Amino acid sequence: MNTLFRSLIIIGLFCSCSTENSSSTETDSSSPSENSQTDFVITGRKSVVYTTASNSELRLANTNTLSFEAAAQPLENEVSVFVNPHVKFQSLVGIGGAITDASAEVFAKLPPEKQAEFLKAYYDINDGIGYSLCRTPIHSCDFSSESYTYIEEGDAELSTFSIDHDKAYKIPMIKRAIEAAGGELMLYASPWSPPAFMKDNNNMLQGGKLLPEYADAWALYYTKFIKAYEAEGMPIWGITIQNEPMATQRWESCIYTAEEERDFLKNHLGPTMEREGLGDKNIIVWDHNRDLINHRANVIFEDPDAAKYAWGVGFHWYETWTGGTPMFENLGIIKDAFPDVNLMFTEGCQEGFTQERYQFWAHAERYGRSMINDFNQGTRGWTDWNILLDQNGGPNHVGNFCFAPIHGDTDSQELIYTPSYYYIGHFSKFIRPGASRVSTASSRSPILSTSFLNENGSLITVVMNQSDQDIEYKLYVDSEAVTVTIPAHAIQTHVVG
Repeated sequence: MNTLFRSLIIIGLFCSCSTENSSSTETDSSSPSENSQTDFVITGRKSVVYTTASNSELRLANTNTLSFEAAAQPLENEVSVFVNPHVKFQSLVGIGGAITDASAEVFAKLPPEKQAEFLKAYYDINDGIGYSLCRTPIHSCDFSSESYTYIEEGDAELSTFSIDHDKAYKIPMIKRAIEAAGGELMLYASPWSPPAFMKDNNNMLQGGKLLPEYADAWALYYTKFIKAYEAEGMPIWGITIQNEPMATQRWESCIYTAEEERDFLKNHLGPTMEREGLGDKNIIVWDHNRDLINHRANVIFEDPDAAKYAWGVGFHWYETWTGGTPMFENLGIIKDAFPDVNLMFTEGCQEGFTQERYQFWAHAERYGRSMINDFNQGTRGWTDWNILLDQNGGPNHVGNFCFAPIHGDTDSQELIYTPSYYYIGHFSKFIRPGASRVSTASSRSPILSTSFLNENGSLITVVMNQSDQDIEYKLYVDSEAVTVTIPAHAIQTHVVG
């Protein structure tokens, strides 16, 4: 067991939280709702503070319990975080990560005691970080040991459809994850490419497009996947139409223009899902970066015949490949234009794996920065990429090796917990499905923050310090406040019960 995680268990730093385990699937509006002042009363409450900090042993550590007291007018020379729990925005559907072929193959190579530790670390709400959702690929992606589909090549009738391939590793792991999460885990699925014969380049790799004559067969393929997985006891919450539909990759990929995705949704996938009795499943469009997301949303959601089938827009964080910064504001523009459209972060990971950077703090801060900003722009769910990879950042059949929050060294049989795991945990452990985001603002740019009100009445505020200095700040809720210091390059969660 990794030293830091062992110390957490031994000295009991993980909290025991009373939480709701429900998952909300309704459509939310971005417009705030103001409830009466009786819905949340801060007087008499305390904040239990959990901290993860660089250059320290603090990892989700219980570092303080503070009592709220009447507060004076904030001053300009003070650092403040202001929370208004009476102004509510979107509800949370969940936070989690993807179970890929790579994750499942590495998991299968671990000894039983490490498998149990791993499942508890991710899915247990008391002794872990309480993941509540999961994404999984529909047949192969780059994080598979090989390319494969669920049918024999050329079978346009789908008569040979079988998920037997997934029964070796992926399905057993998903079932154990569901069990570890308490019997309920929001599961959605994404394809990286149709079978080769259905594409104009006759190749699952290197982009290409879906041939029009196979649009109905490919739409039916999604429904067969959903029914096959549900027959195995794994309920499917929904699907995304296509992973990264504007990226020609050296791995499984397929290109859709905005108009092509719109038309596939309204003329093929949506009607087929309804005809097959799956009209209640949620369909997510785009599933790519924040840079082109507004064009895709405009094209699809301005067409009512397409929009009626779509739950929302999925997005990734890789637009920074150009050298720019994350385009968080594009998410808010979607919520302004289409208030009833839901936002879901469907994938993000740190690229360019090297073992020397297992404990590289900037990777964790990338997670914290994205999660806070994405939630503050209206995002309802947040999904990390592979939940587990090996000591080489794979397996990956095209050499696209990346980081995961936890790595399993299949030689030493040890688990390696990266700082990213703990940063994600500051959200997933405490902010539970069904929680409503509430109004939050910081008075200084080095301090990022977001807040949610759980269904059990607890108020959760996450505060991140991006600077090189320790910062003392006041957390204001209504007319009361607590004063706390956050270390340099640290993240804190306030649990106000």
